[in-house]
Amino acid sequence: MSEPRIIRFMRFRRGMAIFSAAVVLVGFVSLVTKGLNLGLDFTGGTAVELHFEQAVQQQEISRALAAANVDDAVVQYLGDANSVIVRMPPQPGDATSLGQKIANLASTPGNPAVVRQVDSVGSQVGDELYANSLMAVGLSLVMMMLYVAVRFRFKFAVGAVISLFHDVLFTVGMFSLLGLPFDLTVLAAVLALIGYSLNDTIVVFDRIRENFRKLRKADAIEIVDISLTETLRRTIMTVATVALVVFALLLVGGPALHWFSVAMLIGLFAGTYSSIYIATSYALAMGLSKEDFIVEVSKEEDDRP
Repeated sequence: MSEPRIIRFMRFRRGMAIFSAAVVLVGFVSLVTKGLNLGLDFTGGTAVELHFEQAVQQQEISRALAAANVDDAVVQYLGDANSVIVRMPPQPGDATSLGQKIANLASTPGNPAVVRQVDSVGSQVGDELYANSLMAVGLSLVMMMLYVAVRFRFKFAVGAVISLFHDVLFTVGMFSLLGLPFDLTVLAAVLALIGYSLNDTIVVFDRIRENFRKLRKADAIEIVDISLTETLRRTIMTVATVALVVFALLLVGGPALHWFSVAMLIGLFAGTYSSIYIATSYALAMGLSKEDFIVEVSKEEDDRP
């Protein structure tokens, strides 16, 4: 009977480290220079979602609003050229009446605008939500690090947090690069991805610990490769199952879950990749060895009959 084939994942760890560093750098630069297309939940103000029978030009809607003294309005496409969202600073008056006013201004002969949704959030509430969101992400990363440090070793904990940071920055950076709306549903997806990615990482760490105690003659890189190969089928099945659910949400979940689903799909790729090439690669770089898992027996216990 032939031995099972071992995939040499760690053979490519240096190239993958360069790729990860490039992705993180691009995402960071985009966040610093371009920023996020923050949704109404964070910025405060009024957002009016409009749908047209035919494709429209953003510039034409912006000019029509400016001519009617609707200042500081930002017009963006929402999925296609037939749907736009108009974001404005907090406006006086009833939200429903304001939405209809914007629709009338944006309409053209033969291509009327239909109001799909009107949202309004105070600027102070938006600022508080943004600050609390950053605190939630930071606190979750710290708690994850403490959990892994207690369950495994500190070098594993640092590797896990680095991989989680990579997942967050990858997902948020993609939203920044593509100019996609970032609201509370996307933040919820990011927090869910932190938990999903850590769970996948812990499964890999558990198998590595078992194999270090079982395979005494293999070196660290070989044990990591064996562990990743053994958990690969489970990883593929888990990702496929979650991806099917997310695709269903993307197709039938409606506008409320659209960007949540997009963020989950992006994060699923990042989380699977980071569990293989970031968390474990960092542990190897920190000198992962059998001594990290073998329980030492004291001399008194060893001398007992």
